[in-house]
Amino acid sequence: MANTPQSKKRARQNEKRFDINKARRSRIRTHLRSVEEAIASGDAAVAKAALLAAEPELMRGVTKGVLHKNTAARKMSRLSSRVKALNA
Repeated sequence: MANTPQSKKRARQNEKRFDINKARRSRIRTHLRSVEEAIASGDAAVAKAALLAAEPELMRGVTKGVLHKNTAARKMSRLSSRVKALNA
């Protein structure tokens, strides 16, 4: 349990950041899920649009410290190659 004023404040800040980061992670997962569903449906145009919407969300997660840079790059690379394969 937090005792000092500083540790009490840090506990409040941690709770707030946890909620913000949780919402951001959820938003990222939702975008990734929409890309996966578009790929599964086989519609290349919808998949490309979903990928273009997901990319900034992923990168925002990187800048906010929710995701590691290489994790986001790996996810984008794998998704974009799968979307590209739909066009072929």
